[in-house]
Amino acid sequence: MKKIIFFLIFSVLLFAKEQKAIILIEGMTCPLCTTAVKKSLKRVNGVSYVKVRLNTKKAIVHFEDSINKKELLKAIEKVGYKGSIELIKDL
Repeated sequence: MKKIIFFLIFSVLLFAKEQKAIILIEGMTCPLCTTAVKKSLKRVNGVSYVKVRLNTKKAIVHFEDSINKKELLKAIEKVGYKGSIELIKDL
């Protein structure tokens, strides 16, 4: 039974697709803002990569396709900023 459960979990992880989102973030004014947004997005389970740029006011996020995109926006709102998804594509 343990082998079957392990196989099922491994199969899901193996075949899980990753997506890339570009998120426009309103209200960032300093490097500490980007750090807060980055840390908050990294706390979302299933996020594997985050890069936040102050000069473009955008975040690039790689995440498992099983994640609800609203979770990413909630993570940004949690630290006091407003985000809107500009683009999502499969990796």
